[in-house]
Amino acid sequence: MIALRNISKIFAHGKAPVTAVDDVSLSVEQGQIYGIIGYSGAGKSTLIRLLNGLEKPTSGSVTVNGHDIGAAKGETLRQARLKISMVFQHFNLLWSRTVSENIAFSMQIAGTPKAQIRTRVAELIELVGLTGREHAYPSQLSGGQKQRVGIARALANHPDVLLCDEATSALDPMTTDQILDLLLDINQRFGLTIVLITHEMHVVRKICDRVAVMEEGRVVEEGLVAQVFSQPQQPITRQFVRQVSQYSEVLKHD
Repeated sequence: MIALRNISKIFAHGKAPVTAVDDVSLSVEQGQIYGIIGYSGAGKSTLIRLLNGLEKPTSGSVTVNGHDIGAAKGETLRQARLKISMVFQHFNLLWSRTVSENIAFSMQIAGTPKAQIRTRVAELIELVGLTGREHAYPSQLSGGQKQRVGIARALANHPDVLLCDEATSALDPMTTDQILDLLLDINQRFGLTIVLITHEMHVVRKICDRVAVMEEGRVVEEGLVAQVFSQPQQPITRQFVRQVSQYSEVLKHD
């Protein structure tokens, strides 16, 4: 489904170019939930921009669902990106539009007939648990509800891949778990491939099948989540694993 082969991304920065992603190779299978974890500056946000075609690799190849995203241009890239959706940390909702209008927006841009839009919006509102909030504006919603709108909007055009960029980082622990449960339900119901970018290991443990640990632009450890948790090889991975027990303590006393 997703294949990164020896991907590097170098940004010009005065006399000293910055290597944001350094020779990364990863494979994500159809229907997997794949976690990419790292602290700020690790290169994970650049990696997700390479996956959706917002950045071009300096070297290497990015293939998503058979499309060479790294080399695609113009209409070819636009068509490929229609099947790659994003969920954002800060929701990126249209504040002057209602819940229904936010969900409908991408379908309107794609030229979907109005009757199909109405049907799809109703389906998605029920799917993400926002029945009764159709006519609310973002300012009237909680953080968790806003992210549910973001997820519904991302699903509107039946994507093959859902990219989540720190999608739970702005949420409290209980709401985070509710949103993760929703993503897991969507994955299991529809077989949707999900890539989660995060700096929180409990997010990875809860719903991911595999995880890649990034540090300074490189993948320093990769494997099945259970294996990485039971036998972390790198100091940064052990640090992330310790996060989980701390998070459990927060939930216990919340």
